[in-house]
Amino acid sequence: MVPDVGSGHPARPYGGGVTTPLSAFPADGYIARWRRWEHDADETLSLRWENEGWTATGEVGREAVTYVIRLSPTWQVRQFLLFRDLSDPDLWLGTDGGGRWGEINGAHRPELDGCIDIDLGCTPFTNTLPIRRMQLDVGDAGDINVAVIDVETLAVEPTRQRYHHVAPRRFEYTNLDSGFVTRFDVDEYGLVRDYPDLFRRT
Repeated sequence: MVPDVGSGHPARPYGGGVTTPLSAFPADGYIARWRRWEHDADETLSLRWENEGWTATGEVGREAVTYVIRLSPTWQVRQFLLFRDLSDPDLWLGTDGGGRWGEINGAHRPELDGCIDIDLGCTPFTNTLPIRRMQLDVGDAGDINVAVIDVETLAVEPTRQRYHHVAPRRFEYTNLDSGFVTRFDVDEYGLVRDYPDLFRRT
């Protein structure tokens, strides 16, 4: 059996309402694809169930990177790996699930303490992590601390973000540090369909 439920992470209520639960991903895995808004490159995402959790692997064309995110059954990030032009990862982070982060060699990353999710600007998939984990009702919102990764420089910055579930299949995303706001629709699994000006689902 493949568990695939929300964690009950506390959310900050804006309104209240009931939403249709997100569908469980197929036990034999799932593939999704996006293209950049300018049609200059694309991404293939593969999700598979292994070792009592989900493994997401994204092959991103424009940035020429591969990322791997290992997740718990309730969509908590366990590990993050980023590959660029070598067979070994350029960046390998792990978390204890309680907001403490470190590199695979054991080095603690105290600046990331308190971060819950990973965010990559080169893919819309990382928006799915808080959406599935928080399971917000329509009208509710949740604020989280996120480790934002620059795949070119390997810089990792803690950032405050908000997800507001504005309609059954629509979310509003706010970067609370920069003030950037956008809205996007998701499918029955919580995967982004089109992210305005950045990504289109194919």
